[in-house]
Amino acid sequence: SALPWARAPAAVLNFNCMLILLPVCRNLLSLLRGSFVRCSRTMRKQLDKNLTFHKLVAYMIALMTAVHTVAHLLNVEWFNNSRQGVYNNLSTALSNLEDDPDDDTTFLNPVQITDIKPQQIPTHFVFTSIAGLTGVVITLALILIITSSMEVIRRSYFEVFWYTHHLFVIFFAGLVIHGIGYVVRRQTKKSFEEHNPFFCQNRTEDWGKIPECPIPQFEGGPAQTWWYVIGPMIIYLCERLLRFIRYMQNVQYRKIVMRPSKVLELQLVKKSFKMDVGQYVFLNCPAISQLEWHPFTMTSAPEEDFFSVHIRSAGGWTDKLIDIMQKLPAGAQGPKMGVDGPFGTASEDVFDYEVSMLVGAGIGVTPFASILKSIWYKFKDNNPKLRTRKIYFYWLCRETHAFEWFADLLKAQENEMEERGMGDFLTYKLFLTGWDQNHANYVMVNVDRDTDVVTGLKQKTHYGRPNWDKEFEEVRKENPTSVVGTFLCGPEALAKVLEKKCAKYSDVDPRKTKFYFNKENF
Repeated sequence: SALPWARAPAAVLNFNCMLILLPVCRNLLSLLRGSFVRCSRTMRKQLDKNLTFHKLVAYMIALMTAVHTVAHLLNVEWFNNSRQGVYNNLSTALSNLEDDPDDDTTFLNPVQITDIKPQQIPTHFVFTSIAGLTGVVITLALILIITSSMEVIRRSYFEVFWYTHHLFVIFFAGLVIHGIGYVVRRQTKKSFEEHNPFFCQNRTEDWGKIPECPIPQFEGGPAQTWWYVIGPMIIYLCERLLRFIRYMQNVQYRKIVMRPSKVLELQLVKKSFKMDVGQYVFLNCPAISQLEWHPFTMTSAPEEDFFSVHIRSAGGWTDKLIDIMQKLPAGAQGPKMGVDGPFGTASEDVFDYEVSMLVGAGIGVTPFASILKSIWYKFKDNNPKLRTRKIYFYWLCRETHAFEWFADLLKAQENEMEERGMGDFLTYKLFLTGWDQNHANYVMVNVDRDTDVVTGLKQKTHYGRPNWDKEFEEVRKENPTSVVGTFLCGPEALAKVLEKKCAKYSDVDPRKTKFYFNKENF
């Protein structure tokens, strides 16, 4: 009676296992994003939620696996009881059928062992049958994958998350093999025509003796999982092949710079490499690990003849990379670097809006560095395709040193806008969320200076966190009939706040201000 509870989750599992690989096929997503460039913002934004979708599918796989496993454990227990003759004559007769060509019989009950203790039979069946053994393997692989994907492990022990996640290879291999054990069986079509189960179920002693009730014949159904997963598996293999080809392509170091707050800037050159604003790449350094690939947003502009990334010290792989680069002699080339990408993000759409709000937290400013640089080049070249007429930029940092590497770019932007009489094009606000009393005293003494004591910019640094209600209200008043794109590269908690503010300050009237929220996802 638990068979439907096993089969229905199995069907759901097949469908979800078909979907689970697609959201992490980043080249496929970039291709789709390019194909949807003329489609609505809503359609393109769905592609930016690929990791959220990936997690939801994983949760469903975990839930259905649990239901499927419990149902089959009950089935095995009841199969065993039936084999021992605990139930009625029909179940006993069906369980006694065996694969015997001489007697022209086929089994229905997969529990065929009778020479060990009855209480040991379920365990023996689970660990000796193809279905049972592969079920144990894929369940253990799934448990390890899901537990190592928890936020606390992913943030603190990324290597554990990365390597454990590759158990998906074992998971999919076991999944494809799982169905070939033919545990779930059915009466053959020919046997059903000759042996009517409704007529013969109460005449088990007459099976094979009267023409109306020949001995029933059974067969296993075909394994179906591979029908679902073969397509996504081929697409994913193509993704990995493309990554390997890109890894083999030569990458040259143009410049290696150590910035304040243990931020490493790498300027790299790769033949035929083309990027767009806000995109990211995966980096692999074989000197540290042959297998680990880490995503980094590019801080360079498409107009430049190189691409750059800023890498903050965050433990593990990043610390090792920074240590290697710091030990290099001046002007030397760094270790071999594999580059996969570029891949599209929500920030690519920034120039589709007349007004944009850019919010970066800490190192999360990197995609906006690319955007601001690109704007600078577009103004310099008098690019007529630039639709954007106003940008609001917010940067939240815990320490003053973090502002230093980005301040030069903002100074260049300030000067460029003033020279062109477009001082109102870029409004930026820097928020320092951590400081001590000595710093506060220093600021008070220099409060009358024309430039900020922290950044040297004309715009003074704000202390504390932004009042987002005030900021959104100000943007709405200054742009009463505009569609405003709000872009964030920062923590999830801030994303929830900004998404709510976008909904709160969007006007119902489509002719008035409308805010669209976009977040970077890796």
